[in-house]
Amino acid sequence: MDWYQIKNVEKIDSPSLIVYPERVNENIDRFLQMAGGAENVRPHVKTNKMAEVCSLMMLAGINKFKCATIAEAEMLGMVKAPDVLLAHQPVGPKQERLMKLVTTFPATHFSCIIDNFSTAKELSDLFTAKGQYIEAYIDLNIGMNRSGIIPENALQLFIDSQSLSGIRIIGLHAYDGHIRDTDVVTRNQRSDEAFASVEKLKTAIESIAGRNMQIVIGGSPSFPTHTKRKGVHYSPGTFVFWDWGYKHIVPDEPFEYAALVITRIISVIDEQTVCTDLGHKSVAAENPLPRVHFLNAADASPISQSEEHLVLKFPGKHHWKVGDVLYGVPVHICPTVALYDTAVIVEDNEVVDNWKVIARARKITI
Repeated sequence: MDWYQIKNVEKIDSPSLIVYPERVNENIDRFLQMAGGAENVRPHVKTNKMAEVCSLMMLAGINKFKCATIAEAEMLGMVKAPDVLLAHQPVGPKQERLMKLVTTFPATHFSCIIDNFSTAKELSDLFTAKGQYIEAYIDLNIGMNRSGIIPENALQLFIDSQSLSGIRIIGLHAYDGHIRDTDVVTRNQRSDEAFASVEKLKTAIESIAGRNMQIVIGGSPSFPTHTKRKGVHYSPGTFVFWDWGYKHIVPDEPFEYAALVITRIISVIDEQTVCTDLGHKSVAAENPLPRVHFLNAADASPISQSEEHLVLKFPGKHHWKVGDVLYGVPVHICPTVALYDTAVIVEDNEVVDNWKVIARARKITI
């Protein structure tokens, strides 16, 4: 059988998310080999959102993590992850929720990011009132243009934050997700150019602070460039599952598909066209069609998709019948995972378990 085929697939309703732990472990091993070990890695858990996957990374020696939501941070606290960075500036009720995380999971060290003095002061006031302080990284905008302060203005933010008793700046966070060139030389050059401003800022802050500033940087396409730098932590997330998008954007990276979606043909429209039950409620829909590619039906082309249906056309007369199963690789796995309550776990081509996608919710208990 092909690696992805499931002997007892009749036990699985469709559409479903399928995870192959053996391949997850292989991807973790490849990541650590590229990184030179676990010391300088801080993987992002936004892709997997599963306590079991995070536990697999911890078993491999990874003890630092990055996340985007309070729920993801709580999941990491639940598995006793030693070090968790909330890489999404906490505003509004998230500040109180962050405080509750810190008090609920004392075995986990939590930190966050800030990109302005107002938020830094709010956090400082909150933690000071509780007799505590929160460690934070200054979030830098180095070209993504999504969040963060430009490096040229960040030194003053650090200086201003020195007056706050409830927050302690310990490093710099920079996400360079805009750097995703297929050509490795171009990708490395752009990464080096963006990193130069981070390095310059680090030197300036350290001359004032008299202590080391930790740098957290790098998504799945760019992190290999950062492995040549000393004292930098890399934070890709997609590597654990991989997807069609990155497989073709950065073909030089060695990761393999470890999570798929399955769908069934629910209607045969004509000799060239079928309809499946993989609507855009079941696979990330932010990209134009195709949003999924089928390993056992490579010649299928999507012609329309709605909430519960995906219509496929074949170049010639097809052999498919109602009830047949298709195994799909999402173009973007991260938001696809977030569409499912549970993942079906397959080992040696058989269903062996189900894992809850516990952090797909915005709130677990906190």
